[in-house]
Amino acid sequence: MIKKIGRHPLVLKGIGSFMAEYLKFVHRTNRFVVEPGGVYERYGEDLPVIVAMWHGQHFMVPFAKPREWPAKVMISRSADGEVNAIAAQKLGLGLIRASGSQKSRQILKRGGMRGFIEAVRALKDGQSVALTADVPKGPARVAGPGIVQIAKHTGRPILPVAVATSRSIELNSWDKASVNLPFGTGSIVVGEPINVTGDADDAELETARLAVEDGLNDATRRAYELVGRPDG
Repeated sequence: MIKKIGRHPLVLKGIGSFMAEYLKFVHRTNRFVVEPGGVYERYGEDLPVIVAMWHGQHFMVPFAKPREWPAKVMISRSADGEVNAIAAQKLGLGLIRASGSQKSRQILKRGGMRGFIEAVRALKDGQSVALTADVPKGPARVAGPGIVQIAKHTGRPILPVAVATSRSIELNSWDKASVNLPFGTGSIVVGEPINVTGDADDAELETARLAVEDGLNDATRRAYELVGRPDG
């Protein structure tokens, strides 16, 4: 019964709304720096982009987006995903509901093919798309194949993005999630773009996938350095 109540739409809406307001409060009460300087001017002329982030380090990423950049975020169709989706909408993001998988044959079961099509359509319509590069339930910080496939089919660059705060609570979850806290300093780091050609073969896609991992790890490490903490 407790599980049933916890999954009631009104309960999920309430939690998602609270999460959005809390994240806004965290953003307002931390002094953020952005690296590299001029990054928004640099990529503002090359929109849309595919924003890559790690699970567990993603809560503050919506604030890395300038308000004038239209964007959608890919979120799973689980109960946890529903909470995140409600929060994302209240933070001004459009939604793509789908989950990824490390195994291509599982993508259809999780709505991944529908999500793939929606992501491609959004990018072709001029909207940036943000998604976690690693797949739920692990292994953490191992990029799945979906993000580079989206880049291949749209020609849009992948931007690794990491956000960190000097104060946070580290959870004992599969992704070692970091719950950001108010009243400190924060950092937003954008890595170098990763491009995937439309005729990329399997070997080139694997090289791009590894580049996404390296880019995200580098951006995350740097984001934590800027707030005076070790990564995670």
